Amino acid sequence: MAIKRIDRRTVPDTVFEQLVDEVLDGELPPGSALPAERQLAETLGVSRPTVREALQRLAHSGLVEVRQGGSTTVRDYRRHAGMDMLPRLLLRKGQLDPEVMRSILETRRLIGREAAGLAAERAGAELAAPLTELVEALATTQDSIARQLHALNFWDLLVDAADSTVFRLLYNDLRAVYEPALAALAVLMAAEVGRADLYRALAEAVLDADAPAARDLAESLLNLAATEFATALSGESA
Repeated sequence: MAIKRIDRRTVPDTVFEQLVDEVLDGELPPGSALPAERQLAETLGVSRPTVREALQRLAHSGLVEVRQGGSTTVRDYRRHAGMDMLPRLLLRKGQLDPEVMRSILETRRLIGREAAGLAAERAGAELAAPLTELVEALATTQDSIARQLHALNFWDLLVDAADSTVFRLLYNDLRAVYEPALAALAVLMAAEVGRADLYRALAEAVLDADAPAARDLAESLLNLAATEFATALSGESA
């Protein structure tokens, strides 16, 4: 385990961050036991309460299991971690993880398809004005980042109209991962956010309460970014 000595001025967060990286990078594999608190504190050059706080945060994140009076065991993050780990998994050591990105695009497509269908079934007339306004903004805006923001706000409206607490929370997590990377993802998302015609057709299907059409259009629209990503990935590996 490549543990590094910690600057005391940054102890709580830095201890936690370093241990998270060790777990996610596989340096601390599932089932392995962490050193005792005292040993970790000595190795890191920090106090035992600081180590204890970091371990409690790791346990809260689902990365370790802390047994009272016993050892601290690393858990399989794929089975026990929450969506708060997604941003860390997407960017590992400054590099985009293609498998995590593919998974995000797949999940986004599935949530978007069903959210659009539920919105068509449950939305009222009050959705017409804001949806139309966002479609027109997409059609007239040339800036790639601004387009992505308009698209995000469009999906925000549909997810709210779907009236699903679980979809809302999942979408919040996906947006929290995606929004900080707008500039980096501009090329990938251009094929999607540039299709104001499909956004307009989707808005019309939702407002017409045509759930099957809304689902199909949402899937077609969200498939554009997934296809662009798969094409870029195959080009890099060729």
